[in-house]
This record gives sequence, C-alpha cells and structure tokens, in this order.
Amino acid sequence: MPSPSSSAPIGVFDSGIGGLSVLQALRAELPHERFIYLADSGNAPYGEKGDGFVHQRSLAIARHLRQEHAIKALVVACNTATAAAIPLLRGELPDLPMVGVEPALKPAAIASRTHHVGVLATRGTTQSARFAHLLALHGEHTRFSVQACDGLAQAIEKSTGAEAAEAASKTRALCARYTSALGVFGTESGMMDTLVLGCTHYVFAQDVLRSLVGPEVRIIETGAAVARQTRRILEPAGLLHEEAAPEVHARNILLCTTGALPALQAAAQRWLALPPGQCAAVSLPQAP
Repeated sequence: MPSPSSSAPIGVFDSGIGGLSVLQALRAELPHERFIYLADSGNAPYGEKGDGFVHQRSLAIARHLRQEHAIKALVVACNTATAAAIPLLRGELPDLPMVGVEPALKPAAIASRTHHVGVLATRGTTQSARFAHLLALHGEHTRFSVQACDGLAQAIEKSTGAEAAEAASKTRALCARYTSALGVFGTESGMMDTLVLGCTHYVFAQDVLRSLVGPEVRIIETGAAVARQTRRILEPAGLLHEEAAPEVHARNILLCTTGALPALQAAAQRWLALPPGQCAAVSLPQAP
C-alpha cells in the first residue's frame, strides 16, 4: 500500500467497548487526529478465549482497518489482544506503526509505598507469556497480587445495552468479589496501596472499584500512557496531523461494531458524548 498521509486516520480496536477508554485519552492527547474505532463486540470478550481465536480476530480487524480505512497507525486497545497477538500483527504488517496496551506494572511499582500492588486483569492476560515477563521484570522489589476477573469485561460490555440494570448489578458484585479475593487495601505496611486495571473495560467500573478499595489507594490504568506513546511514534515519522483550530470534531471519529449497534451508540453517547450517527455496524471475515 502507498505510504499514508498525516491526514489519514488512526485505527483503534478492542474486543468491545473497553477500548473507548483508550480512545478518550487519544482524543485528549491528539485533538486534531481522525480515528476509526472497531469494537469486536460480536466476539467479546477475548480474555476468556484461546490465543488462536484472538490471533485470528486481531489479524482480520487489522487488515480490515488497513484496507478499508487506510489507517496510518494502529492502537491495539485491548490487553488480551496485545499480549496474544501484537507480535503476529507486527510481523504481518511491518510497515504499520503500532501501539499496544499492557498492565501498568512498572508505574505501579514506582508509585507504591507499601511495595504491594493489586492487579485485576482478564484470564487471557494473566496467563500470557508477556504478562509473566512483566511480573518478572518489575517484581524484584514489589509484590504483585494478581486476580483473573472472569465475567467482568462481559458485564461491563452489557452495561449500556438492553440488560443495563442487570449488568450494572453484576459488575458491582464481580468487582466486590475480585477485590476481596486480592486481599486488604490500604496504606499500612503489607496492604495493597495501588491497584492496576489490566483491562481497558475496567476503567468504566472505576467508580465502583474506588468505593471498594478506598480513597487512598492509587488506581492506575494505561490510556494516557498509550496516547503519549502514539504521539511519540507518529511525530518522528511526520504523521502527526496539525490543524489551526484546537477543537475535537465528532466528524473526525467513526465507531464501528461487529455486535449490536444500539449498545455501541449508547456507550459512545455515555462515555464520549458522541451522537448515534457516528456509529455503524460492520461485518468482517475471519482471518485465514
């Protein structure tokens, strides 16, 4: 494909609506850019599926965004997809700049004063080699207590759909179960004074988690760091799009879903203040 121009869009994808939390940060960091976001909600959540499935879907989505939207960069706004598939994506599309997300263990280790950090993530992330490497890399002076949160991403995924009330109740119950399973939060010696959100969906349950772990516990997610890294890879390549006016225009963003369109429209309005017209349904084949 020909080299993209600076006005080309940035592609962003996740297994569902969780990556909208990363898109929020991207819009704040890069207000002049165009974005195309794809939620693979028809196949969510990725965190409880095998690597082979995640490889297949991630490659299909990356190829679709490249071929149909001529993206200039790709943000894999899903911890599970990053852990399982980003090496594959980089191998298949070596000329496409990419940024992944991973649990913020390094910033958490630096921030923690008790040297005990809690981590909530999907099972796919916690069982990945990439996550094991991060634990080994940053665990010398910090104890990480890790909890796989089966069902939590899916409950959050449903929180703006027809089952919103039931999903919200389930989200609260699962957050309570999983934070309790981690242990005691607080600022005293031995307690967890920092909580890492190792799934982009969990950002949308941050208020619930805050109420459970208390006001003094740091909650760390990765959206802002991913946005800054996206700027860092675009700038030296001459791919930043600069305009005179600083406003973020809704017309510069298109959100697509392989699942139920009304659910994405509700999420876009609730969390990004975008109108339903900025959302569309999409169907794409499985990657070979």
